[in-house]
Amino acid sequence: MAPRYLETHRTTTGIPMRDGVTLAADIYFPAEEGVPLDGPFPVILERTPYDRTGTAQARHCAFFARRGYVAIAQDVRGRYDSEGKPEPFGPVDVEDGFDTCKWIVEQPWCDGRIGTMGTSYSAMNQAHLASASPPGLASQFFNQGFSNNYDGRIRQGGALRQSMVAWIFRQAPVSREALADPALAALLRDCFADTQAWLQRGPIRPGITPLRHLPEYERHAVDITRRGTLDDWWKRPGIWMQGRWNTLPDVPRYLASGWYDSHSHTVTEAFAKLSRIQRQPVRLIMGPWTHGGLTPEIPRAGEAHFGASAALEWNELRLAWFDETLRGMHAGLDPQRPVHLFIMGGGSGLNVRSEAEGGIEVGGSWRSEEHWPLARTLKTPVYLHGEGTLSTEVPTGTPDGTTYRYNPLDPVPTVGGPLSSVQGLRMVPGGFDQRARPELGHADDLPLASRPDVLVFQTPPLRRGLEVTGSVEVILYVASSATDTDFTAKLVDVYPPNRDHPDGTAFNITDGIARARYRNGSTRPALLVPGEVVRIRIKLPPTATYFAPGHRLRLDISSSNWPRFDTNPNTGEPMGRHRRVTIADNTVYHDPEYPSHVVLPVIPREGQSSEE
Repeated sequence: MAPRYLETHRTTTGIPMRDGVTLAADIYFPAEEGVPLDGPFPVILERTPYDRTGTAQARHCAFFARRGYVAIAQDVRGRYDSEGKPEPFGPVDVEDGFDTCKWIVEQPWCDGRIGTMGTSYSAMNQAHLASASPPGLASQFFNQGFSNNYDGRIRQGGALRQSMVAWIFRQAPVSREALADPALAALLRDCFADTQAWLQRGPIRPGITPLRHLPEYERHAVDITRRGTLDDWWKRPGIWMQGRWNTLPDVPRYLASGWYDSHSHTVTEAFAKLSRIQRQPVRLIMGPWTHGGLTPEIPRAGEAHFGASAALEWNELRLAWFDETLRGMHAGLDPQRPVHLFIMGGGSGLNVRSEAEGGIEVGGSWRSEEHWPLARTLKTPVYLHGEGTLSTEVPTGTPDGTTYRYNPLDPVPTVGGPLSSVQGLRMVPGGFDQRARPELGHADDLPLASRPDVLVFQTPPLRRGLEVTGSVEVILYVASSATDTDFTAKLVDVYPPNRDHPDGTAFNITDGIARARYRNGSTRPALLVPGEVVRIRIKLPPTATYFAPGHRLRLDISSSNWPRFDTNPNTGEPMGRHRRVTIADNTVYHDPEYPSHVVLPVIPREGQSSEE
């Protein structure tokens, strides 16, 4: 059993980097009677841009120090008390992480073993720290972030996740420059209190916003807005892990994310890759959670309530991992089933009566698996039909398509989803009944499905339950009057009417987007020929959902999801530089020649044959 201490002792120090810059760190020691113990101890390290002295960091570090670890929270370069120029996600994170580990193992209180942990940014910089094979690195725990900033944190399907511009806006008022200048800090806070208002005016341009006072921050915002094509800028160390997997030392790794987390697809992809190339243990846990450090402790995401079993003692899980991998203790982790999944669904769809929790009962349960993707997955194509239905039957008959008009100035509003960094934007992560919401600034409270620019395809009520666990792919055959446009796809679980919801509810499960100019790949942009039919592939982040009998499985197709993604102006201008917008008439085909469909990762239920 790991030791337990009643006290901790915190000290602040500067850790020198190879270029002479000093990074600030708080070090928490196990203590007795106010005196730090000599050790040596294994060390837990978190490198953060969000203030090492924050409440969450202090609580986590104290938790581990009381259990016999030295815990360190460090401000990354250029943030808070750390010197240097900030460089969000770049080569300097690799070098600074290496130098920090090198310094740690030289200290007398370190027993030579370092575990790293952190959420979001602090999860991703762990991966890049590891790519330098720093001394002492012995175990890692990644929460909601891992490998790829291009098609992960910043872009998806070629479209810009606008929350990442909002993230830069939010960091500006607590930059080192702003912390040293109260007037500048006040200006930045006031200007960026409503980030969405800035984004409504179009792409960020140099010298226009108050970010001009912070050149590094402005340059990063402009870069991610304008660099839509996957090029060498995106493939730098500290941003891009694809192609560098073999640079990672073979140490135990635990990966965690949530079905409503914006990093779910990169975390599951990283697990699938690492579990094939590593000899050391790799584990994965996916819960029904949104993005953030403590959300796994809450049994709901948006309006969707999953029951008490969905909650998690987060630090206890990390402690079990580090006790097993740094101390050699047996923590009860099943080596034969390293994948732990929460399968959402099966609930009543009634309102949860607890005022403290609220929400709508979606329910669900945990299950352990041997692999990801699940070995018994049945990749099942389900086809779009002209009358608005979904069926496993291939369309028959004459050529057929449905046309709608997409206006970039009247986009489909974001209602829930796998979101992060939403501060300053009028959107909330999680599962929600797919209705517009005046409290989020929407024009009405009508169902999104009632909009003329949303195409709805759904199954009849299911006679048997259907489990969909894995990544979802939508293949559309489309044409447009524009030279570039977007297509979005959203998988929805439609609940039957009940006493609390006489019109039923339609919960968003997962959704994605594809920018037409990248239909041939992210490195080969090509504009459309107006009217020409092309094939578009939309990758939806993974899910694990049980569609209960009586429910309908629905697929919503449109061309916008705002403010989650930037709106495509339909003009074909260079990305992030457009000055015009135009309306596009977009057509989705669903006929024998162009059989648009969704590929579902169906998992046969116990006692159910694959034919069902």
